[in-house]
Amino acid sequence: EGWNHMNVLGEWGYDVGGDAVMPLDRLLRDVWARRWRLALLAALLYALGATLVVTWPRRYVAQAVVAPAETTGIAASGLLTHPLNIASAPFIENRLAGHFAVYLDSIRSAEAARMLARETGLLDYLTTLRGEGVAGQIRRTLGLRLVADTDDAQVWLQRSLSVTPGIATVTLTLGVAHRDPAAALEVLQRLHAMAEAKVRADVSAMARRRVAALEARLATERDLFLRNALYELLAQQQRTLLIVTADEAMAARLVSGPVVGLRPSLPNRPLLLALLGVAVPLTVTGGAFCLALLGLARPGRPAQRHQPELPFAALSRSGAD
Repeated sequence: EGWNHMNVLGEWGYDVGGDAVMPLDRLLRDVWARRWRLALLAALLYALGATLVVTWPRRYVAQAVVAPAETTGIAASGLLTHPLNIASAPFIENRLAGHFAVYLDSIRSAEAARMLARETGLLDYLTTLRGEGVAGQIRRTLGLRLVADTDDAQVWLQRSLSVTPGIATVTLTLGVAHRDPAAALEVLQRLHAMAEAKVRADVSAMARRRVAALEARLATERDLFLRNALYELLAQQQRTLLIVTADEAMAARLVSGPVVGLRPSLPNRPLLLALLGVAVPLTVTGGAFCLALLGLARPGRPAQRHQPELPFAALSRSGAD
């Protein structure tokens, strides 16, 4: 009986439970008989998905290409930590660390969100979004909060800001999505300026504190050897202040300035429509096959039974006696 079962399944059949077996040709005939209904269902689903894609509000994307400041010239970090020797300063530093790491974290921080909420119209924009659509109706019906706050601004910043690394270089592309192109450009410019100013201010404040502490120590120190060592440390911190003042970019250098597209680009309608054109027929066809298999195994429907036959039945059908 086990050999017979294997023989029947070997003829391109599918076991659907118990002794019921559906051959592949019967399965294909059942699905092909419903082809027009399946095509109609696929067309309706595609029309529904395409309507959602087309009516989805689109956003403009402002982009800027940045690179670590250390990779585009004499590394500022090398000048800050080593004696003033051009040969000892690293010219290429391809790690996302140091000032550039602080820069990347600063543009996504809560401080950046509060700055945008304070200096731009982001909160008004988010309040408008919270009042739109079905979610806005539900909030008004239930008496929920409609006015956006700084927490909403931080959530929006995390979702709308993108950082895309370059494939073969150390550059990164910053992008901000917004319904208003001018607002998207303004947000990106302010984020870059804020992060760069933060790095510069932190380094400058640290150097000024060290200079003040060294000058106070020199005013009381009488040992000649210690005074010489303190003067060397003081010269290093004064050099740091000079570099911070003279260098144009401390953390990120703009490779391509912030620009915004002439047309909205998010969401990508052609790509979504193409994906729908592939996903909907596959889903409908797969569902039809599943329903055909499940329909054979329903209780009360006659099932195809195995007929006892010899293990050599397959050979006899090919002409061998």
